[in-house]
Amino acid sequence: MTFLSPWALILLLVVPAAVWWYRGQLRARARRRAELAELGLVAPPAPAGRWRLLPPALLVIGLVLLVAGLARPEASVPEPRREGTVILAFDTSASMAAPDQTPTRLAAAQALAKEFVAQQPPTVLLGVVAFSSTGLVTQEATADRALVLAAIDRLTPTGGTGTAGGLQAALSTITGTPVSVGSTASGGIEQQGPDLGFHGSSSIVLLSDGEDTGELDPVELADIVSSAGVRVYPVGLGTTGGTVVDIDGFQIATALDETRLRDIAERTDGSYIAGSDPQAQAALAQAVDLAWTVQPRRVELTALAAALAGLALLAALLLSLHRTGRAV
Repeated sequence: MTFLSPWALILLLVVPAAVWWYRGQLRARARRRAELAELGLVAPPAPAGRWRLLPPALLVIGLVLLVAGLARPEASVPEPRREGTVILAFDTSASMAAPDQTPTRLAAAQALAKEFVAQQPPTVLLGVVAFSSTGLVTQEATADRALVLAAIDRLTPTGGTGTAGGLQAALSTITGTPVSVGSTASGGIEQQGPDLGFHGSSSIVLLSDGEDTGELDPVELADIVSSAGVRVYPVGLGTTGGTVVDIDGFQIATALDETRLRDIAERTDGSYIAGSDPQAQAALAQAVDLAWTVQPRRVELTALAAALAGLALLAALLLSLHRTGRAV
């Protein structure tokens, strides 16, 4: 425990002075009563009970607490906090302009993401990644919700779909270092460069229709994401029945690929959420698993000290009035 105004503790010198004065009052009263008893004017004093010292003891405790309150004590108390980093990775390919989810897939993803942002505590950092042919970090992880919401509002659909690039950009934002990948002898991909470390309190929310035209397999890239301890929570936008979207004058059929999104979730120990589900927002908020930590927080105890001092002084007063009919 520390004190914000430690100089006030000098007033504790008043306590022994008050005790000395009180004991002097008791001795003077005892002498006066003995004198009156010799003259037969009062009855001899009764033996003192064992509780006779309780009122003065409470009085001393109250004075000490009162002085402690003036010194403004504060203590460090443990406070549980939900912490972590969540990257919102948006598929901004041309297929996200499809109207099979009102008003469009991308607009539905933006609305869902905004509600998710509003539900997060200030201790959670949020970032935004947009990916079409390549992944682009449009907002680094930050606690400033206004910047995150502005980045979400700026998203527009265009180009093809490189889901792996979006995951790669999101992972780079979490780790703080560029994540590079290369081909293996068996034709797969693997992470290259320095170790990415473990980021178990970080997650990626992947808002996409699941279609992919990129060179890298996003499911294999999900294995690299998982090796860094990051979970991916895909949110599927659109319908499995699909629709037709006009891209540069061409009519292109597009449909929600839930299988790919579920595979990404499974590879990273995340979970898939259907964006068309009326309960999608609640499911997403419950699914994203962030770390609970306990952080010390400084709390001023002045009010508590004052309340305890008041109770002690009041108890001393009532007990003294009950025993002797006097306040002191």
